[in-house]
Amino acid sequence: MDSVHPNRTKSDRMEASSKCFYILGFILILGNTIFNGANAAGECPRSTPDMELLKLIPCLSAALDANAAVSRSCCTQVLKLGKNPKCLCAVMLSNTAKSSGVKLEIAMTIPKRCNIADRPVGYKCGDYILP
Repeated sequence: MDSVHPNRTKSDRMEASSKCFYILGFILILGNTIFNGANAAGECPRSTPDMELLKLIPCLSAALDANAAVSRSCCTQVLKLGKNPKCLCAVMLSNTAKSSGVKLEIAMTIPKRCNIADRPVGYKCGDYILP
């Protein structure tokens, strides 16, 4: 028996524990969402560099090898992302990009290899400048 609430059964206590667990989980998810929302207000509006990087998966082979062909789907995504050079740079400098093996000096050449006329030529991204 519960000494504080003598009429509570073991089942009642388990149900109360379960509710506390779900409330704690909800608070953690909410906190994570708010935190990610704060990040989304940075270089990449409405998103994060890591989420934007997922859109550039078609560019992976071109970001690893300067001689690899750049696919049309890669160029389409780079064209969209290149309208915000700060976001494009944040994506290329992200820890996820680094851990995936992306070579920044090669990735920086993709907008030029896609023949994007209005690319941010001369934009400094880390130690590199977009050609």
